[in-house]
Amino acid sequence: MRKAGRDKPVWSPLLNRPVQFTMDLSVLGVAFLLSYLLRFEFSLSDENLSGFWVQLPLVVLVQFSALFLSGIYDFIWRYIGLTELKNFVWAGVGSALPILAIRLFFPPAYQDWRTPLSIIVMDTLTAFGGVLGLRVVRRVFYERFERGLLGASDLARNDQEQTSSGVKKNVLLIGAGRAGVLAAREILSRPDLQVNVKGFLDDDPHKRGAVVAGIKILGGSDQLSALVKELGIDHVIITIAHASRAAIGHIVKLCEQVPVKARIIPGLYEILDGKVNVNRIRDVEIEDLLGRDAVKLEEDEVRRFLAGKVVMVTGAGGSIGAELARQIARIGPSRLLLVERAEFVLFDIDRNIRELWPGLDVFPLVADVGDEARMRSLLETYRPQVLFHAAAHKHVPMMERNSTEAVKNNVMATELVGRLAGETGIEAFVFISTDKAVNPTSVMGASKRVAELVVQCLDGSYDTRYVAVRFGNVLGSTGSVIPLFKEQIAKGGPITVTHPDMVRFFMTIPEAAQLVLQAGAMGEGGEIFVLDMGEPVRIVDLAKDMITLSGLRPFEDVDIVFTGLRPGEKMFEELQTTGEQVAKTRHPKIYIGKISPYSPEKVKEALQRLQELSRDNQEENLRLFLNELLPEASLATAPYANKPH
Repeated sequence: MRKAGRDKPVWSPLLNRPVQFTMDLSVLGVAFLLSYLLRFEFSLSDENLSGFWVQLPLVVLVQFSALFLSGIYDFIWRYIGLTELKNFVWAGVGSALPILAIRLFFPPAYQDWRTPLSIIVMDTLTAFGGVLGLRVVRRVFYERFERGLLGASDLARNDQEQTSSGVKKNVLLIGAGRAGVLAAREILSRPDLQVNVKGFLDDDPHKRGAVVAGIKILGGSDQLSALVKELGIDHVIITIAHASRAAIGHIVKLCEQVPVKARIIPGLYEILDGKVNVNRIRDVEIEDLLGRDAVKLEEDEVRRFLAGKVVMVTGAGGSIGAELARQIARIGPSRLLLVERAEFVLFDIDRNIRELWPGLDVFPLVADVGDEARMRSLLETYRPQVLFHAAAHKHVPMMERNSTEAVKNNVMATELVGRLAGETGIEAFVFISTDKAVNPTSVMGASKRVAELVVQCLDGSYDTRYVAVRFGNVLGSTGSVIPLFKEQIAKGGPITVTHPDMVRFFMTIPEAAQLVLQAGAMGEGGEIFVLDMGEPVRIVDLAKDMITLSGLRPFEDVDIVFTGLRPGEKMFEELQTTGEQVAKTRHPKIYIGKISPYSPEKVKEALQRLQELSRDNQEENLRLFLNELLPEASLATAPYANKPH
């Protein structure tokens, strides 16, 4: 952690406001004098000098006022850039107009007040170019010297492998767009990075041979192999802001063929959100290969849905619940209620939210969503207006061993919280479902499908808007395959894959959470929204990619073992996002499932029967009833019991 004062510039005491004003006034005065000398070829008559001394205080005062009115003194000198340039232009134009008006409209009797037109033009350009130049020099000094000193110890920790040898690594940057320019400038301003940029690669033919940030674009990615050998490249850095999964995969495969190590900068959306710094160059990870284009939210609609409201998230300590809480906090609710029964994960997300949004009113609430008295008390006390129900048991093989608990938590608790939401007048109730609810083969999937029916039934009973949102596997979530594979690779293998032909859909946690918010905002009540999960991925290909990205070879350095399907698992998941099974919405990644609801009487009878079976731990009868209730389900009738070996 940085000590207090670490970020303070070395010579900031020399650039306090009085010093800044003095420097600017000096530049404005010298610029006016220089303009006069140039206009009269460095030979001023007494008449010219008289006019100069009369006009000097007026011109400098007008220009100095224009700097203030244009907001230029709100800028920090060491961060000045092209974004602020327009303010200097407006200041220059704004100051020239009154001086020009005096020149054109004052009578000849006031000749000394009338500045010549040529001097007005020269002085405006020179004066405001000069004050801008002062700030540019300050920024250059900061980037060349101060920032390197301030960040050296931090970067030494992040880049020990680079700095320990003291030898600069030769790198190529792939992508000469905005992100590439940011990365290049950062690297060039940080000699302590021990990185020597040899050039850019970019597949845009119009950029070939051009120079960006002082670095030449040497060619396209097809020339990677030749350039790596010719220039002695140690690794390449992918500097594309929103690179698609296919683009990153293509570059990684090219690097594997050379071979050369591939690294990547964070996406620009992460940088702008303040999550990471552009200089945090890191290894390419499997999430980069599976990630897709950033989600484009209808921000106004989502803000109307959540901003300034009391919002509750159940299951707030889980991977989806926690990310939902972060995304909601970013939008600015009046109060955020985090409901979770696991104390440690609740503490973790509460601390995380408070660090990122210190002004937000956050309430961590320990509660079991199946406890009616506790949940009723919370809803009546805090009066949430929007409720996201993410609490659930979701691990498929584990729920096959604990099917009655899956029904209690995923069905009965959903009905309870949903009913209480209607009774307490909540505006919207958003239920998090899963692709495993489609033609379920597991108790977990079947329980989620029944919960969807419950939510549809509740929508007709209360004024609350009830919607459900389905999506597939989430990268890095609790119990997902990627953390397991990483652990197995770290141990030297083998990686265990159930079947060579098994495929799954994948989505990043932030993407899933953002689309849930969007679906909740556009829902009118009773819909089951289905998220577009992109193209399915073979699990064995995922395992191979993760091994390769670790610098190892599949089946040689790390073996892959096929263990067979586990109870309740499918070879492939279904989302029903094609054909007549879904209807399009105005958002390209959100569909509405054309799924007919059950009658309220049938849902009520089913809930009573499920409550009896789960309470009495009748696992086999529970499975039989779920198959009967859901014609599309195909659950194994015999329970997968916990038997001693």
